[in-house]
Amino acid sequence: MYRKDPDALSRLTPEQFRVTQQNGTERPGTGEYVDTFEPGLYVDIVSGEPLFVSADKFESGCGWPSFTKPVEPAGVRELRDTTHGMVRTEVRSAHGDSHLGHVFPDGPSDRGGLRYCINSASLRFVPKAEMEAQGYGTYLSQVEDRG
Repeated sequence: MYRKDPDALSRLTPEQFRVTQQNGTERPGTGEYVDTFEPGLYVDIVSGEPLFVSADKFESGCGWPSFTKPVEPAGVRELRDTTHGMVRTEVRSAHGDSHLGHVFPDGPSDRGGLRYCINSASLRFVPKAEMEAQGYGTYLSQVEDRG
């Protein structure tokens, strides 16, 4: 159902293309969703596959949107990344094969201890009120209203 969509690729901004297709990283603090905390679902900008829910997003202070876990474990692939003289774990969307960011073991310990550090440029946010209409109603129970 989800795949790398050529039409979606053609609509990417240069920054979205650089991040998702060329393994780029946006500058810290510049991404569209760094300070977004409204209820909803984050999906792959290329394939539309569900990646993260707002209930799992937290303020990490790292400069990128941070999540404690993917909405579907099978929705992301984790790969060893040895670029830039570091050993890290890259996160890619399973079906769209978009570069999303990296996962680190320094997240909230009471929520599993992981921090999925994700580029805003790889995401599209679907507000809770639009999830059903856009075909993501299955995930509504995982989205919490923040009061």
